[in-house]
Amino acid sequence: MLQIRDLQVNLGRRAVLRGVTLTARPGRLTAICGPNGSGKTTLLRAACGDLAYRGQIRLQGAEVATTPGPQRAACRAVLAQSTALAFPFTVAEVVRLGQSFGPAAGGPDLTARALARVGLQGYGPRLYPELSGGEQQRVQLARVLTQVWDPVAHGVPRWLFLDEPVSSLDIAHQLQIMQIARDYADAGGGVVAVMHDLNLTAMFADKIALLAQGQLLAMGPPASVLRDDLLGRAYGCDLRVSTPPAQGPYLLPQSARAPAR
Repeated sequence: MLQIRDLQVNLGRRAVLRGVTLTARPGRLTAICGPNGSGKTTLLRAACGDLAYRGQIRLQGAEVATTPGPQRAACRAVLAQSTALAFPFTVAEVVRLGQSFGPAAGGPDLTARALARVGLQGYGPRLYPELSGGEQQRVQLARVLTQVWDPVAHGVPRWLFLDEPVSSLDIAHQLQIMQIARDYADAGGGVVAVMHDLNLTAMFADKIALLAQGQLLAMGPPASVLRDDLLGRAYGCDLRVSTPPAQGPYLLPQSARAPAR
């Protein structure tokens, strides 16, 4: 379980997060939503142990700030918004970095399996800098998956922390990546994802944490958070949430199916 209590983060002299309290549970996909500058990425980075904070962040019962890096790497993997590589690594070399940080579960063919999972079969020998932005993003997700390949290991859930995982992808690959995250949660792992697309969030998330101006405005299932009044307050504009019959109070593509709870 990820437990955050009274989280406060300052970047320079600016208070970015102020008194945020929330809980994310394994077996669920928790989305962090809100406008630009609301503190979404800062919250995720603090939860990963990458930023100093005040308050409490506990992952699987251990305080993140005092947990050694190798121990954190064994139970959670992080997909950043962007990852710059200065050397012409092959795709396979990039993906294998995940196993070097994690417990390397899954056997020697894990790199090929991870690439196949993100739809990049046969890409291993290609040079990473020569790929498109969307392909690079999927390679990075494959790397992250190899780090915590098994959603549950020795009875202990593992976690995926994803910062805007679909930002550079076309619609088909957005759905593919979100389904990977959904499957990971359904298999018992925990997923926390920073999201901008509210339709995708409604389709795949179990819980939504809605941030605004560094504070938690609301948290709950999509039907209780994706409301005209809450979204209007968060984003500072008039929004209307469509309600298709028998699907709940949010707009879904006609072919989409909400995940079973």
